[in-house]
Amino acid sequence: MAAAATAMAASRTSFLQLLRPKLLGPSRTFSSFRCCRRPCTLPLLLRRSSSQPAPETLEAPIQGLDSSTRTPNVVDILQERGLIESITSENLRSACSTPAANPLKVYCGFDPTAESLHLGNLLGIIVLSWFQRCGHQAFALIGGATGRVGDPSGKSLERPELDVETVDKNSASIKDLISKILGRRGGNEIAIAGSKNETFLDIGDDKGGKGAFFDSISEDNRSSDESFMILNNYDWWKDITLLEFLREVGRFARVGTMMAKESVKKRLVSEEGMSYTEFTYQLLQGYDFLYLFKNVGVNVQIGGSDQWGNITAGTELIRKILQIEGAFGLTFPLLLKSDGTKFGKSEGGAIWLSASMLSPYKFYQYFFAVPDVDVIRFLKILTFLSMEEIRELEEEMKKPGYVPNTVQRRLAEEVTRFVHGEDGLADALKATEALRPGAETRLDAETIEGISEDVPSCSLAYYQVLNSSLIDLSVSTGLLSTKSAVRRLMKQGGLYLNNKRVDTEEKRVEEADIIDGKILLLSAGKKNKMVVRIS
Repeated sequence: MAAAATAMAASRTSFLQLLRPKLLGPSRTFSSFRCCRRPCTLPLLLRRSSSQPAPETLEAPIQGLDSSTRTPNVVDILQERGLIESITSENLRSACSTPAANPLKVYCGFDPTAESLHLGNLLGIIVLSWFQRCGHQAFALIGGATGRVGDPSGKSLERPELDVETVDKNSASIKDLISKILGRRGGNEIAIAGSKNETFLDIGDDKGGKGAFFDSISEDNRSSDESFMILNNYDWWKDITLLEFLREVGRFARVGTMMAKESVKKRLVSEEGMSYTEFTYQLLQGYDFLYLFKNVGVNVQIGGSDQWGNITAGTELIRKILQIEGAFGLTFPLLLKSDGTKFGKSEGGAIWLSASMLSPYKFYQYFFAVPDVDVIRFLKILTFLSMEEIRELEEEMKKPGYVPNTVQRRLAEEVTRFVHGEDGLADALKATEALRPGAETRLDAETIEGISEDVPSCSLAYYQVLNSSLIDLSVSTGLLSTKSAVRRLMKQGGLYLNNKRVDTEEKRVEEADIIDGKILLLSAGKKNKMVVRIS
């Protein structure tokens, strides 16, 4: 009897624990979100309360809707702007046509592999926001479970394993980031599932009404239109056992189909190969879609083009297990430059969306530096400007009197505003002006300190700076390598002290030059800067 009891206990081992045995312990980022397990004909993993009707096949659009009152079709908008790579069915287009009567519920997943999302993730947030703006409900799914396994899509090596504390910390940071970005739409507060003192045991109805799921969220955490929510898949994965998963999900998965996925085929022919843990990832993501479809009424999953195999794994599971149509997938192109290289990488690494990892100033400057050949396409896919306005900007670029980088400035402003808000954009513009050689803006120590992390800096004693030759100071601080280089640049009109051009070799630093008595800004041309802190 004792041996039998031990065997039964072992069978309850969490599926995730078996996949990542080191990652034990509960998630502290989001509250428990359990699947109801009342007796019914559905597989155990998908049982729900009788108050939760199953989502039906998407209804056809209302006939005779006057074109003047018709809400723009989000699929048409995304296609016009170059934001659609593939869709699983053209029926998605008609399903999107009547959001007032039949709003869709759309989700995009974000694995917490770092403390911040990066520019590649921004497209997912933008597409979710387009669905929001067209009257549908958006769901951001944090991969608190799948992030512990690691998506092999687009990767040549298995992702590094993250410990529980790191996953929880990253999940909390990403949740906060997404809530800030999507929550700015219309100035509304947002609904976030995962308040520390709440437990969700039921899910609301599938028609967008205020069912048990939404009722369990306090008014403080609910938007006026409930236009989007943030969930964490660890809340349902942590209680699923390996035996349950194999019996009720795994038996519907065909190994041949799984091996035919592009992400799997590439890894199988590589020297590194693919672990069983990575191989199961597509089923984990597929089950997320199945779970959300059945329990929350989510009927569309979106993702980058490299996610196509994972998304179709979900639509197939829904079709086979629930024997119902109405689940759709949509992918958008990866963010690439015109030369085919990935857009979103800089010399310093990834372009992060979090201000704590990349300042709004640096973020703004990255878009301001976009080449002319890419700027119009990026306006279409990364901003919410109307196509008419974008076409007007494109025409302006062709005119003889066009001021270079005018359109890039508009791109940088729009994307920075979306990601960092009005305050972040204001900080970026202030720093940009402060660092512009020849600018008339009065500099202050606080402004320069604010951008000191984004440009080279050094510290010198007061006596080393006061009355020193500017030529000597330019070399000793590392702005330029030799005195001859300083003199040459000075003759060309490219040497600046506190944004003011210096054209005399006799120039020495005076007390009035030291901003607020503690800082200097040296510039060699437009891009090379040096912040000199004075103690």
